Amino acid sequence: MIGKSVIKIGGSLLFTKDKELDIIKIQEFCQIFKKIEYSGTHVIVCGGGRIARVYIDAVRSFHGNEALCDTFGIDLSQINSKLLISSFQDFAYPLVPKTMEELSLALLFGKIIVMGGLQPGQSTTSVALEVTEFIQAEELVILTDVEGIYDKDPKKFNDAKLLKSLTYAELQDIIINSSGDKQAAAGEYRIFDAVSLQILKRSKIKIRVMSGKDLKEFEKFWRGEEDITCTVISD
Repeated sequence: MIGKSVIKIGGSLLFTKDKELDIIKIQEFCQIFKKIEYSGTHVIVCGGGRIARVYIDAVRSFHGNEALCDTFGIDLSQINSKLLISSFQDFAYPLVPKTMEELSLALLFGKIIVMGGLQPGQSTTSVALEVTEFIQAEELVILTDVEGIYDKDPKKFNDAKLLKSLTYAELQDIIINSSGDKQAAAGEYRIFDAVSLQILKRSKIKIRVMSGKDLKEFEKFWRGEEDITCTVISD
């Protein structure tokens, strides 16, 4: 079984399209950890998702700056983390670490740790990469609303193809080609941004990007199976 892992779950996966909490999906996600025997250190990093963007849009309408918007995103990601902890119950460390020092303390208890954003200007993907580097995990799993990384936006193009594997250089090309003015705006981070790419390149982390909408592939990964529909990013 996996010794150490970090799982990044997009906050939007915790909500329905109507921005209502998806209680069934949250329970299904947590149940995967509960029903499959595991050992080692496992950290879940939760994003802010749709609900964070609702707040961020409101702050912008009040002419709030991007740094302020970022703090709302961080707060909402930490609230989402608390929600997951409440579902995990005794399986999880009861507090949300807000610094790497607090994470160091949480690691001593041998339970699943759930955390959100840490500082303005940093996506939760960057947080997940830093945590992976910090605990020296074997790999990072990113759960998103699609099956992996495609050659173009699958929500816009029916002929988009899932990329089974990517090198860091190929990922960099995709990021550069897809970057826009909103790349670093609060609540607008893509699966990867420029900051997360730099962390990835220095740490040589292996990443799997897979669907968090349909958790079958993630459960297969958690069971230790290899035949998984996802994108593998490695050096």
